[in-house]
Amino acid sequence: MSSNEPGPSTPLDELGIMAGDHVVLADGVEHHEMYTMAGLLTLLVHPADGHEPAVVMCGGAMGGLLGGGGLFHELGTQLAKIDIAAVRVSYREPNNIGRCVLDVLATMQLVARRGARRFVLIGHSFGGAVAIQSAASMNADLVPGVVTLATQSAGCEPVETLHDRELLFFHGTNDRILPHASSEMVRMLAGHGELVLLPGQDHLLDKAMPDIAERLMTWIPDVLSIDSK
Repeated sequence: MSSNEPGPSTPLDELGIMAGDHVVLADGVEHHEMYTMAGLLTLLVHPADGHEPAVVMCGGAMGGLLGGGGLFHELGTQLAKIDIAAVRVSYREPNNIGRCVLDVLATMQLVARRGARRFVLIGHSFGGAVAIQSAASMNADLVPGVVTLATQSAGCEPVETLHDRELLFFHGTNDRILPHASSEMVRMLAGHGELVLLPGQDHLLDKAMPDIAERLMTWIPDVLSIDSK
């Protein structure tokens, strides 16, 4: 006898999207908007052929789509060239970590519908906690790696469960908003991962952006088992 009970809800179900729209802003950049009762979720998508691997990028407590020093745009553009899709998330309600994590999980579900099967999550500042909590709700086959940029330590406690993931932490030594001790604490909680301290860099890490992008363009394909050459 079949059951009429509804199945478990998904992140997209929880989001309660009432309507959505999208446009192609330029070659290689799509703008998506999803309207919900809790606010507007905006995504900038850098699509790639196949979409099997993907990177989701999470902004800080004030929202935004650029990441530190415009890294998210630069990284999305470069990743698409090696067939890794990238998505930048502008939260419905920045600084509400529960809703922001739901936004990221719903984004991953949307990208999975386009063929994505493996993800690296990247978060700047508050977004570091969003990325870590989102990864902690998924298995290592789906999310094998997490990158944080000048992360806060609050909300990053679930990093303790990411013992089977690749972790990479960047932090400036001249960060007056979140001292580099924040990333050191998260690294200590994780018990593994690489912490890269950037001498003289502030919270936005803008002057270090080229070096961070160069490192990630090697690290991300390696974690996703992609040949970047």
